[in-house]
Amino acid sequence: MISVFSTSHEAPFNIATEEYLLRQCPHEAFLLYINQPSIIVGMHQNSIAEINQDYVRKHQIPVVRRLTGGGTVFHDLGNLNFSFIMDSKGDSPWNFQRYTAPILEVLHDLGVHAELRGRNDLVIDGLKFSGNAKLVENGRILQHGTILYSSRLIDLSAALKVNPLKFNDKAVKSVRARVTNVTEHLAEPLSLERFVELVRSKVHSLYPEITEHVLSVEELKIIRDLCENKYKSWDWNYGQSPKYNFSHAIRTTAGTIEAYLDIQKGRVEEIRIFGDFFSNLELSFFENALKNTPHERNAILEKLQTLELDQFFGKVNAEELLELFF
Repeated sequence: MISVFSTSHEAPFNIATEEYLLRQCPHEAFLLYINQPSIIVGMHQNSIAEINQDYVRKHQIPVVRRLTGGGTVFHDLGNLNFSFIMDSKGDSPWNFQRYTAPILEVLHDLGVHAELRGRNDLVIDGLKFSGNAKLVENGRILQHGTILYSSRLIDLSAALKVNPLKFNDKAVKSVRARVTNVTEHLAEPLSLERFVELVRSKVHSLYPEITEHVLSVEELKIIRDLCENKYKSWDWNYGQSPKYNFSHAIRTTAGTIEAYLDIQKGRVEEIRIFGDFFSNLELSFFENALKNTPHERNAILEKLQTLELDQFFGKVNAEELLELFF
């Protein structure tokens, strides 16, 4: 078994590292990493429906889809992430106790009464500080979790605040729970760096055969290729979203405009436009022009800029109309 501590704070790189360790590395592994502000969505979720798009765009927060199911989580430099990649040995995909136990032991040693509650949440005084997810594949298991240690919870709330009225789909929805930071429950101040040392020490004591491992040049190349070609790609992070319906209305100087979209694999499959505006052209020409466009701001803006919008809607520009689709 190897122990890896990632020195990268780049979410796509660290999620790619998990995939490499699961699918290509011959060893069992324990991985720790800390990401810069980022949003990590579950495998079966509709990415765009899980985020506050305006906030995410303004703060340039990457959105990354992971391999495991479960809900969306917000990472920042006060959030520690741990992963166990092990031979499954008949382990149940529903049992999260084994690989959350080391975290709970560290906290108990610090005098913090933390516990596993429900299926996959770690809580302190009923407040969630860790969500965990799991994947069993080809005799291997990936179980990973977050630890809100000293995160900016106000940023977490802002980044994941969405308008559910815009979306209608069957994708897995995140259940927002009341959350807390570990630091709020410590008797004495403890740095995140020291907490990382305690977690590593605990895991190493539970697995005496474990050895420190620095990723080789060859391993880093595989991970970087995964990072660039998969975990930074729109097709993976958004295009893998389940089919969903989206609706929105805006008020413009030309009148009220409403859009109803069917999205398949992240692209506009069907679109209908309604409103009290005046049009000189059949709206079907506008609707057909938007079909097969990625449901992504730059792609739709580029398409809108090629159309005679004043002929369809009156006095409205592409930037103004863009807000109709998000």
